[in-house]
Parts: sequence; C-alpha cells; structure tokens
Amino acid sequence: QVQLVESGGGLVQAGDSLRLSCVASGRTISSYAMGWFRQAPGKEREFVAASRWSDATTIYADSVKGRFTISRDNAKNTVYLHMNSLKPEDTAVFYCAASAPASNFQYSRPSAYAYWGQGTQVTVSS
Repeated sequence: QVQLVESGGGLVQAGDSLRLSCVASGRTISSYAMGWFRQAPGKEREFVAASRWSDATTIYADSVKGRFTISRDNAKNTVYLHMNSLKPEDTAVFYCAASAPASNFQYSRPSAYAYWGQGTQVTVSS
C-alpha cells in the first residue's frame, strides 16, 4: 500500500507560480510511476504530468507543456509539480497518483493508477 498526501495548493493570481508536493509513505516510490491529475468542477479528471517508473523521464499534457514541471526527490519520497504562468483555466483540484511498474503502462489514464491522494485545491484568479 502507498499513501499519498498532497499540499501546496492555494489561491493565486494569473501569472503566478505554485509548487505542489506529494509525500508518499508505505513504499519507496523510486520505482513507481507517478502522475499528477486535476479535476475542475463539472469536468472529468484529466492528466497533467507523469514521471515514468523506468527512467523518471517526464510526460506532459499539451495544455501545461512549457509551464509545469514534474520532479522527484526519491530521498524524500516526494514528487513535486512546479507550476508557472498559471491561468484561470488551471483552477482545479490537483491529485497525485502512483502505480507499481507494469508493461504498456498508460501514464495519462487515471484508471492506470492504483493509489491516489486526497487532492489539493488550486484557484487562479484573473
């Protein structure tokens, strides 16, 4: 079992930056696939970014590419989402997710992940 706890959300203005943290416990995440997803009111949960389990290379949704960065600190068992140039359309609850390695792992699909945090609210005002 892996427990995930997100933090770092808040209310910011357009153009500001935030760093979300996801602290894992129960297992070492160094060999896990780690992802960030978000869900806005009335919308489905959508992929934001992921760190591959095999080599920690990163994948991003087109909507955040160039603005968001996912990173890991394996010594702290923590994954981060650095968000720059925030826009009002980034407003959502952001969730951290983890999954053990698997062949043909679909990094952008929420159903591929076994473990989820409780989410942290990010609100961007215009």
